Amino acid sequence: MLAGAAPIPASSGVTNRHRLNRFGGRQLNRALHTVVINRIRLDPVMRACVEARTKEGRSSRKIKRCLKRYVARQLYRQLEHPPLDKS
Repeated sequence: MLAGAAPIPASSGVTNRHRLNRFGGRQLNRALHTVVINRIRLDPVMRACVEARTKEGRSSRKIKRCLKRYVARQLYRQLEHPPLDKS
């Protein structure tokens, strides 16, 4: 939620959908965007994930938004439990 990458429910009746959260730190969102773009270019695992989601019929914007949430969760876990110094 802090980065503005979390989806907001925008469902009505039978329709089940989400929309982009316009709040949150825009600089953090931009940093996540840069990380995702570089990971898509360089990381074979991320590239495979993008290809799989493209085959599901998702747009590139939705795929990047989903990957930003994934990266944000990874970073939050690392900040919450930093690696122990072995020196």
